[in-house]
Amino acid sequence: MLTMQEIMETIKMVQEEKLDIRTITMGISLRDCCHPAPHKAADKIYDKITRLAENLVPVGENIAREFGIPIVNKRISVTPISLVGECTEIDDYYIFARAMDKAAREVGVNFIGGFSTLVHKGMTRGDAKLIQSIPRALAETERVCASVNVATTKAGINMDAVHLMGNVIKETAERTRDKDGLGCAKLVTFANVPEDNPFMAGAFHGVGEPESVINVGVSGPGVVNRAVSRVREADFGTLAETIKKTAFKITRMGELVGRTAASRLGVPFGIVDISLAPTPAVGDSVAEILESMGLERCGTHGTTAALALLNDAVKKGGAMASSYVGGLSGAFIPVSEDAGMVRAVEEGALGLDKLEAMTCVCSVGLDMIAVPGDTSAETLAAIIADEAAIGVINQKTTAVRIIPAPGKKTGDRVEYGGLLGSAPVMLVHPFSSTEFVRRGGRIPAPVHSLSN
Repeated sequence: MLTMQEIMETIKMVQEEKLDIRTITMGISLRDCCHPAPHKAADKIYDKITRLAENLVPVGENIAREFGIPIVNKRISVTPISLVGECTEIDDYYIFARAMDKAAREVGVNFIGGFSTLVHKGMTRGDAKLIQSIPRALAETERVCASVNVATTKAGINMDAVHLMGNVIKETAERTRDKDGLGCAKLVTFANVPEDNPFMAGAFHGVGEPESVINVGVSGPGVVNRAVSRVREADFGTLAETIKKTAFKITRMGELVGRTAASRLGVPFGIVDISLAPTPAVGDSVAEILESMGLERCGTHGTTAALALLNDAVKKGGAMASSYVGGLSGAFIPVSEDAGMVRAVEEGALGLDKLEAMTCVCSVGLDMIAVPGDTSAETLAAIIADEAAIGVINQKTTAVRIIPAPGKKTGDRVEYGGLLGSAPVMLVHPFSSTEFVRRGGRIPAPVHSLSN
């Protein structure tokens, strides 16, 4: 049970420090929706999602009112659609994306994830069909999100899939040219993808998950920043302990909300993801936490060390608070969604290379980064390969959500609005990676993968 002191502290966090439940995400298995007739499979997908999630939004809103804690998003994740579509002979899986989008609109959630596939060691015909369907699916739906896992520590990196994703990203951007390539903001390429992540755009319902589940994502950069600001003169041990205690309190609140939602919806509680996910709002920035530690600007020397401390302390605090911490859990560094990151890029303190270094110690990877629209598919693939290598070698999740903004060049700006924010178009290296990317095949798993 929460103590009265914890309740009062949480109220203060909500009122003054922008603490919120970023998302309640219902995972739904669609494995029983397979049918050789694609229209029947699509109908079964729609029917099951609307049946199981019909009360998700009302329950979330009721809990927010009762507890006085903002619940920003209510979302759904489903079984990777490649598994459902594979029993049909249809070539374009857009029909399933349309059913997902229609169901999401019907129940009132803002995003639905799971137009996804896992191809880290190779791909089936169904996997290939799904990947080829991604550009149309993201361009012609409003709420559908897609993800593709191209690497794991155990399997290595599927470079054929990496190259293919470079082309898919380019086509997705072009199909949403009138929105600065917005479709790419709903597409994530992963290494070591977690199957219980509640955050979009990478959420899907893993095959080891139950029939349905509630996962919660908590976010409190403002809370952590305020706590860090109170110990400006302290040593690193005290700083880490302060962050850890703050993350503990946030996690406790998140699990309480998640378990309450699960109970009222009649499904199991899964995990609480204690990720510091920023927004474009002032005071809700991971970059500003790092600057409160003593860096003049995020991106300068020392930034990677500061982020490592932050990420580790958040994970330790979460693990102390709950036995069911999962998903990504740590600190996100999406450029367009973090006002401090945007400022650092604009002032020349932060570039793509430094962001890549930071992903070695943060929770995800290169996230919500706009690059020139004429960036080649091979360069995009090479960026994905670099990030996947970091994940594979370090046995951690990494990801790329990159947007080649059509018609934009370095220094221009893209505007996406809402939580997606806006960002300057960042410089990429002008030198070619084409011959490297086109070798094809699979980069073998590292030696430390032989751990059985």
